[in-house]
Amino acid sequence: MATGEITSSRALRSRIARGDSLRGLRLQDVDLRDAMSDLLAMTDLTGLVVLGGVVPDALVVHLRAAGALVFPPDPSLPVNPYRSRLYEPRELYAGLAAHGYAGTPDRRAYDWLLDPATAHDAYATVIRAIHDDSIDDALDERLEGRHVVGVMGGHDEPRISPAYADAAGLGRTLAQSGCLVLTGGGPGAMEAASLGGCVTDEAALRSALQELASVPSYRPDIGRWASTALAVRERHTDAVHRARVIAVPTWYYGHEPPHVFCAGIAKFFSNALREDTLLARCDAGIVVLPGAAGTVQEIFQAVTRMYYATPSDATDPLPPLVLVGERQWTRDVPVWELLKTLAADRPMSAAVHLVDSTQDAAELILRRSGRR
Repeated sequence: MATGEITSSRALRSRIARGDSLRGLRLQDVDLRDAMSDLLAMTDLTGLVVLGGVVPDALVVHLRAAGALVFPPDPSLPVNPYRSRLYEPRELYAGLAAHGYAGTPDRRAYDWLLDPATAHDAYATVIRAIHDDSIDDALDERLEGRHVVGVMGGHDEPRISPAYADAAGLGRTLAQSGCLVLTGGGPGAMEAASLGGCVTDEAALRSALQELASVPSYRPDIGRWASTALAVRERHTDAVHRARVIAVPTWYYGHEPPHVFCAGIAKFFSNALREDTLLARCDAGIVVLPGAAGTVQEIFQAVTRMYYATPSDATDPLPPLVLVGERQWTRDVPVWELLKTLAADRPMSAAVHLVDSTQDAAELILRRSGRR
């Protein structure tokens, strides 16, 4: 029995036109109306799984009678769990101007996650798991063939700070060199690095920083913070440059809104899956800017992977993990000595670095990846 996913009406029609069996396939978020007559003529659809999409009632009855498993869409949910693509920033912030942040799909999804009625609801648990798996697949497709550099850092860095501007410069340097910049998708340093990767040129970056400074933080008003960013995104970025940045946030930390400076947002309900997904995709290295507990968690999740890694030989080195800020990581949050101790006599010893500027971090990452 065949297996595989079909995520578009065109791909489904092509498969039907070739005469290939649909048994065992997964149709994910596909509009089946154009193929309805062909599907109604099929009597054995054993193992076919239909996940959401547009499926007329008469077709649902036939598919089930022919052996298919049909998961219909649920309009009461704040998300489409069967989606086959990443979120667009304006999609998550839809309705912001008319209803404020509280009325956006992003906030409604967070409220649904917080709702005590869903805490032990098997249906909600299954729907969230399907959603996160769908997003994981969509992220894989978006990153395929790209050299991905992760940029981690604190969510509280204000837009008016020199550190915010430095992070934006880092993102710009990495993106200009052909890397795809992947961040945790939140405000602060994550937004800054993504902004740098998206802007069209240096003049646009300077203007963007000036305009964003008028609303330095997402506190106390997420609506103003996001509206300002959406306007800057429209004026100083374009689709070509935004394609160099992807965001990976989570509704687990839904009080931290997603930034808008990216081509797509892979937002998860499960923070554990989101963290593992984010770090595992950074095949060209990770830069860690100053941060607090969440950033430290990401450091040690990355280090755990590196500690147990077994590169096949010297031609397969571990991607670098670069901490930025000597005082930050040796005195304020003194993790560096522990990292060095863990790295001693292991392959990761050549991959962990401590530098004191974003420029040094970019140089190191790009040199190791052969892009500088």
